[in-house]
Amino acid sequence: MDNTPLITQDTISFGIIMFTLGFVFYTSASENKNWKKFYKFVPALLMAYLLPAIFTSAGIIAPEWETVNKAGEITKHSSKLYYIASRFLLPAALVLMTLSIDLKAVFNLGPKALIMFLTGTVGIIIGGPIAILLISHISPETVGGAGPDAVWRGLATLAGSWIGGGANQAAMLEIYEYNPKKYGGMVLVDIVVANLWMAIILIGIGKTKKIDKWLKADTSAIEKLKEKVVSFSSKITRNPTLSDMIIILAIAFTVVGISHFGANEISAYLKNTFEAVNNKSSALSSFGSQFFWMISIATFLGIILSFTKFKLYEGAGASKIGSVFIYILVATIGMKMDLSKLLDNPGIIFIGLVWMTIHAVLLIIVAKLIKAPFFFLAVGSQANVGGAASAPVVAAAFHPSLATVGVLLAVFGYVVGTYGAMLTAELMRIVAS
Repeated sequence: MDNTPLITQDTISFGIIMFTLGFVFYTSASENKNWKKFYKFVPALLMAYLLPAIFTSAGIIAPEWETVNKAGEITKHSSKLYYIASRFLLPAALVLMTLSIDLKAVFNLGPKALIMFLTGTVGIIIGGPIAILLISHISPETVGGAGPDAVWRGLATLAGSWIGGGANQAAMLEIYEYNPKKYGGMVLVDIVVANLWMAIILIGIGKTKKIDKWLKADTSAIEKLKEKVVSFSSKITRNPTLSDMIIILAIAFTVVGISHFGANEISAYLKNTFEAVNNKSSALSSFGSQFFWMISIATFLGIILSFTKFKLYEGAGASKIGSVFIYILVATIGMKMDLSKLLDNPGIIFIGLVWMTIHAVLLIIVAKLIKAPFFFLAVGSQANVGGAASAPVVAAAFHPSLATVGVLLAVFGYVVGTYGAMLTAELMRIVAS
């Protein structure tokens, strides 16, 4: 099937994405009453995410596509924009947003962030089997299948992705040997459901105060952290010179280079030394992920630099440049979302929606019980479902100083991802049999 989009060149697609971001920021800062009303209900971050998704759905741009030549041979193509944004701009953003971090203040946020993260994990673990149980009463064939085609095996890969990340998802595919020909359908469910949930969270960020009031949440620790960063930033704020801008970019991308080098070396060493890490069906295989180590090293080096004079570059706009990178990443994540695919496999997507609803309801119940701020709910969820690519994005949407919280939880998600997914898979196996 030839599903070539109108635009196939990344240079042009990137231009469309940047035009989109420019439009969003121009209109969101407009004094026009209609735009003000619009952005009162729809956050700019959601628009930066949703518009590229609409362009993908309309066939203007695409994350990947296939062409068929005259001989009937299929050639697969893919955009490199998300790869560049996640491998170059994300670690750079994490460094720049971590430069001015007060690590002690982050730890003073208390245990609620970890409680909400673990609640999110439990929500995924119990959500899968409950969703299968519910759907089996309505449509038994949707959750059926035997051998490698068993639906629960495919859903195990979703559990890996939604608790940990891509490496954990790949591990689940190896462990439970789901039919590779049907795996694409599960990837589609992953993208559609996870991105819909992220969109809902982004809408919630625009109503944080109302939600926190309903939760009766104590946000004092978060506000103190924000105030500390804002106060520090205002003391050292200066008009950035060309020298400042070059040095800020040099700091960011030097660390990105070191992070990639370190990730390559550590990943290769662990894979060559430990069979359990090299074996994709092992629970320890996520430690062989270069992306895991790249994010970990970038965050660690950013924290180290926050104890040096380099943190003064926050006054020249380091975190603002980091925020630019984050918005570009958000737009490329949105580009992966094809809204027209929602009806391609309604049964499996419905399972995913029920599953995610259970995850969300459990988070809301626990947040209400422990009076946790919406920030902890949102970031705790995304550290599970979205991983290191979207948890810091959501955290930074509340305030750039909070991005580190998202990263720390997401990295923890990588560690527990495979084990949690295996438990989920076994529960789904029992329910499906």
